[in-house]
Amino acid sequence: MIVKKKDGYYVLSEKTKKNLGGPYKTEEETKKRLRQVEYFKHTK
Repeated sequence: MIVKKKDGYYVLSEKTKKNLGGPYKTEEETKKRLRQVEYFKHTK
């Protein structure tokens, strides 16, 4: 999931709330990282 904090956008795990990327300046960069995470989650 994408969360906006005062220093930028972050990608956080849905279940454990771990940081999976960030801070990113734009929401587009954050969405790109989220797609990467989802892709590798399903390739095992």
